[in-house]
Amino acid sequence: MKLRFYLSACLLVLCLSVTTRGSAAENPSTLTVPGFTAYAEPNPEALEIPEVNPVKGWSDAHVTLAWYGQLRTAGKLNIAVRLRLPQGSLSTLGMKFDGRNLGTRKVRGTADFLTVSFGSVKIEKPGDHRFALAGLKKSGPEFAEVDSLLLDGPAIKDALFNLTPQRGAPSVHLTYPVPEGVEVRWFYNEVTVKKDPIWSYYEACGFSRGYFGIQVNSPTERRIIFSVWDSGNEAADRNKVEAENRVQLLAKGKDVVAESFGNEGTGGHSHLVYPWKTGDTYRFLVSAQPDGATTIYTAWFYFPENQAWGMIARFRAPKDGKYLRGLYSFNEDFSGANGQEQRLAEFGNQWIKTTDGRWMELTKARFTHTARGIYKDRIDRAAGTVGDRFYLTNGGFKAESMEYGDQVSRAASGKAPDVELPNQASETGK
Repeated sequence: MKLRFYLSACLLVLCLSVTTRGSAAENPSTLTVPGFTAYAEPNPEALEIPEVNPVKGWSDAHVTLAWYGQLRTAGKLNIAVRLRLPQGSLSTLGMKFDGRNLGTRKVRGTADFLTVSFGSVKIEKPGDHRFALAGLKKSGPEFAEVDSLLLDGPAIKDALFNLTPQRGAPSVHLTYPVPEGVEVRWFYNEVTVKKDPIWSYYEACGFSRGYFGIQVNSPTERRIIFSVWDSGNEAADRNKVEAENRVQLLAKGKDVVAESFGNEGTGGHSHLVYPWKTGDTYRFLVSAQPDGATTIYTAWFYFPENQAWGMIARFRAPKDGKYLRGLYSFNEDFSGANGQEQRLAEFGNQWIKTTDGRWMELTKARFTHTARGIYKDRIDRAAGTVGDRFYLTNGGFKAESMEYGDQVSRAASGKAPDVELPNQASETGK
C-alpha cells in the first residue's frame, strides 16, 4: 500500500495525466479552481470527488465543499461558483470565506451551467484561505453539480491553488546519510505522531528494500506495517513474479498478518492491528543479515505495555546479499480524500549499529517531497527540528519555506538505544 518514495515522483506524473481543465472561464482574467480539487467536510467519505468536473451526488446538507489556496496580493476578490441544477429545481446555497459568512443565494435550475456570485471581499495581506460552499435547502435530489470556484479581481494576481486532480497531501521524506564505508547491521528510530488524520502512514525505518512504520487505516483501526520488495521489475501483479525473485516470509510475530502486495512494486507485506496513540513515542528497529546472495530483513517494535521488543516479521529478500542502505523516514497521505488536513510527526534519536558492533548516531538528513512538476502548487510540505528531534509535516494548505533537497541537522542526544531482544530463532532462518 505504501509507495517506494524514490519512485513516487514518477507515479505521481502518471496519476496526473487526467486533464486539469474542468471548465472554461468566459473571462480570461478569472481564476478557475476546478470542483474536483474541493474536499468534502467534515466527513471526507461523505462524497466521492471525481477526477474530472463536475462534482455530482451532493445531497447531504451536513456536507460542505471546501477549496483551499493562497492569495499573495492585496485587493478586491470577487467570489462565484459555476454549477448546474436540474431544470426547474431550486436550491439555497451559502458561501463562507475563512469562516466569514458571505450570505445565501437561491438558485433555480436551467439546462445550462450557471455562475452564482457571492459578492466580494477585501484581501488585506498575503495568506492562506478557505472557501466553503454549503447546501441549505433543495427541491431536487441534489443541491447542485459543482463545476468550479471562480475568483477574479486584483487579489488573484500570483494566487496559488492546486488545479490538478492530485488532492492528496504531498509525501515528505527524510533521508539519513551514512558515513562512507560503514556497513549498517541495525537501524533504530523513534516516532511521535502529533497530527493523525485517517489514511496517514508514518514510516520510521525505511531502507532500499523495504519500509517499517505505523498507519491510520480508519477511525477505529491502526496498524504497524513492515514490507519488503521483491526483486525484478514487476510493478503491479505479484503472480507474474518468478519464484527466484520473490521475497520469502521466514517468521512473524503473534497476531501478525502476512501476505503479498502489489501495485507499487510487489513483495511481502506484514501488519499488526495495534492501537498506537497520538502523542506517545514508539521505538522501531530493523536489521539486515546477508546470507549468500540473499538478505534476511527483520523488523522489531517495542511494545510499551509489555516493556519488551516484539518481532513483527522476518523476510528473506533474493538477489541482495547486502546490509541496510538508503535509510529514510516519511509521512504519507495514501488516500487523498482528506489531503487538506495536516499530518505531523516527530522522528528522533536515529542510530545505526555497524557490523563491528558500534552504535553511531545519525543527526543529519536531506528533505525531499513529491510536490514537483505539475503538482508544484502544493507547498504545504516541510521538515525541521524540535529540540533534538526532526519533524515532518505535510498537508494543511499552509505555506512552508523548505525546498526540495534542503539539509536538516538536529542536536545529538548521545543516548544510544538500549536494546534487549527476546531469544528467538536465528536471523538466517536455518
